[in-house]
Amino acid sequence: MLSIVVPCYNEEESIPLFYAEMEKVQQLVEDEFEYIFVNDGSKDNTLNILRELAQQDHKVRYISFSRNFGKEAGLLAGLEATRGQLVTVMDADLQDPPELLPQMIAMLAADPDLDCVGTRRADREGEPAIRSFFARMFYKIINKIGQAEMVDGARDFRLMTRQMVDAILELREYNRFSKGLFSWVGFKTEYLSYENRERVAGDTSWSFWSLLNYSIDGIINFSDMPLNIASFMGFFSCLGSGIAMLIIIFRTFFYGDPTSGWPSMVSIFLFVGGLQLMSLGIIGKYIGKIFLETKNRPVYIVKETEEKVRVEEE
Repeated sequence: MLSIVVPCYNEEESIPLFYAEMEKVQQLVEDEFEYIFVNDGSKDNTLNILRELAQQDHKVRYISFSRNFGKEAGLLAGLEATRGQLVTVMDADLQDPPELLPQMIAMLAADPDLDCVGTRRADREGEPAIRSFFARMFYKIINKIGQAEMVDGARDFRLMTRQMVDAILELREYNRFSKGLFSWVGFKTEYLSYENRERVAGDTSWSFWSLLNYSIDGIINFSDMPLNIASFMGFFSCLGSGIAMLIIIFRTFFYGDPTSGWPSMVSIFLFVGGLQLMSLGIIGKYIGKIFLETKNRPVYIVKETEEKVRVEEE
């Protein structure tokens, strides 16, 4: 069985198109499909569409959250619900090409040592230039300072063995960054490249600022380098100010040149104060993550599943 995990947030237009395309793909492979749609607190008609699909097709399962918990919670809930020996994660907007699945399944079958076939975009055509720039910068930074290597352009769309999925589910942290977790657990992975695709319907829920915040979370979750940077800045700022004081004392002592210019002093105070605030912000980010972990709250809360629909049918 192939379990297909599909996180959904306001995807009422995309889901029927996605389901139709996936049904075409199933005719090309021998594996039985199992759909697991995760409704992440959608505000549109997504849940009703999932109810209808679950009534029409018993391969369709769904999990509906009590509110919006974010895509990471949706991925976790979907992976936990899977029963197949192969598991794939896909977006409902068809930016992840369903026609790649037969090739991905064949690659896993051909190499017994292969645990995962991932996908990556060969280009970023159609994406805003500023978003592409920051995305490339993120991968460069995270691969230099992080604990896990992440492939530039890699998508969440990947086909994984049961063993790899079970390893991912053993990571019970509250602050999740799936791209990093997929890499951190290891296992042999190969990537397929494809040309970038636009959404088939609806609007993306990912704004530039939400992506920026997501990337910052990824860096913090997989690297302590920002803390080291804050320490280095504090050390060199202290060293520089100490040297400057010695120069001022020396100049005043031997040349009688009084220290003048309050603007320069104010500038120095503001500069040092800015370094301190930035360092406190970095430390605060890590403490905030620790705070959320120690609360031990559930990553998501389920309000409804397909079992409710099927009980009503009976």
